[in-house]
Order: sequence, then C-alpha cells, then structure tokens
Amino acid sequence: MWSEIVEIFADSPSQRRVVGFLLENGFGVNSAGRITANGIEMPATQVARVIGVDRRVVDTTAHSILENENLRRVFCHIRVTPDLSRVAEDLGLAVITLIPKNAADKHIVASAVNVLAGYDIPIRQLFVTDPVFAEEPKLVVIIDGALPHGVAEDLRKLPQVMKLIL
Repeated sequence: MWSEIVEIFADSPSQRRVVGFLLENGFGVNSAGRITANGIEMPATQVARVIGVDRRVVDTTAHSILENENLRRVFCHIRVTPDLSRVAEDLGLAVITLIPKNAADKHIVASAVNVLAGYDIPIRQLFVTDPVFAEEPKLVVIIDGALPHGVAEDLRKLPQVMKLIL
C-alpha cells in the first residue's frame, strides 16, 4: 500500500507526510473529507499544525484519499487503538520495548511472545510500529505487573533483538 501512496502523492511530499501521519496515528477520513479519530472529526488546522503543513494541504490530502478507491476503503475504516505504554505505570503494568536488528524479520513477535509464555506472563497489549512509517521500528509489549527475574536476559538473547528497553 505504501508504494501506491508514494505513487499517488509523488508530486507532493507534504501530502505524503499527511498520509503517513494519518496512518501512523490511526486517523481516518470521513465521507465529507474531514480527518477523524474513531468517527470524531478533528480540525484540519490542528492536524496541520502538528505535521507542520498548511491546513489546505490536509484538506487536499483528505479529498485525494477519497478519490482513490483503495485509500478510501482504508481511511474510512481505520480505527485508533489506545496505547497503554504511557500510562502503564499508573495501571500497575510493565512495558517492554524491543528494537529489532531487522524489522523485516518475521519471527520477532513470535520469539518474544514465546519467551514471555515460558514465564507464564500475561500480555495486556502488544503492538509493532510499522517499519515503513517509523524511523525506529519496535515491538512494544505491555504486561501485567513487574517483569520477573530472568525475562529481560532471555529477551536480550533473542537473535532478532538489537536493543531492549524496560
């Protein structure tokens, strides 16, 4: 899909930035061409300010998305999911962030989950940042309670892991 986005917005890097921002944050576009978060409209001026573009770029991008059948299907149905990592401590949860050696490796998630399952650790949330949109792709795992002794070392030993952040 990203190659299609690059092609559609080849003449406008600022519009491509808007599309990347929308995807990265799970923001959609409604049938009226307004930016939305789970159906709640957001002012184009606010979105533009965060991205560092003119409001008209946001509006034009939204309308361009609606004109393309593939993009319209995606952006009219995308949903925002809460990221518990910023409130994990307040909820009594722990956050484990794995930075992969190679984000294209298909075994990163399975390997990390296998280690956690070996310790019988309940996973509350797991998400992977898209390597196409993120400068530093990562796997973030949020677990109940504190991290048991030995888990961090076992995760660091995984061949896919470049860096572990607790």
